Amino acid sequence: MEALKLKVSKESMRLYAVTDRTWLGNKSFIEQVEDSTKGGVTFVQIREKMIPFDEYVTLGKEIKEVTDKYNVPLVINDDVEVAIACGADGVHVGQQDMEASDVRIKIGKDMILGVSVQTVKQALLAEEKGADYLGVGAVFSTSTKLDADAVSYETLKAICYAVSIPVVAIGGITKETIVKLKGSGIDGVAVVSAIFAQEDIYAASRELRNLSDEMVKG
Repeated sequence: MEALKLKVSKESMRLYAVTDRTWLGNKSFIEQVEDSTKGGVTFVQIREKMIPFDEYVTLGKEIKEVTDKYNVPLVINDDVEVAIACGADGVHVGQQDMEASDVRIKIGKDMILGVSVQTVKQALLAEEKGADYLGVGAVFSTSTKLDADAVSYETLKAICYAVSIPVVAIGGITKETIVKLKGSGIDGVAVVSAIFAQEDIYAASRELRNLSDEMVKG
């Protein structure tokens, strides 16, 4: 059963890009993000671990200009203060970060809150505590988060069935593995290297968007 009014549309979860500057090539980080949104990315999360606050806020503001141009939501990973300071649309937190209910109090009712979960229990609790969408994973092994535990297809499907808010799968998703998620009930996929490690980010995003559309509709 659909919620009466979802703050985050299920369509905006179709291709969720998590940034990683590890693979910066000839183009700037801003150009990479713009190429991805042009190619079909529907949601962007900035994930930076080792960056000073002021630099992070500046980066967030620069990326927000790009995502606003393409009407794509922007969230900051983990850092609530940066998300608020740079004017991001929201924040995404994991199970080891601040409690979802505490984050909701800090960001207010209008900002987007995403929460990473691995079980039905975590999913239901996150929804109850104010999450607008869920990230579930790792659905496949991934080189970008070596400590991530695997989530089975059955658990992924059970989570989608249990909640009314949008669900995106993450972890080791590529153009080859995405088809394995068909029928799970997810609203889209979150990827890192499948976009940002590619030579042609626009083309990679476009292909993944088409594959995700097919997977969800299938």
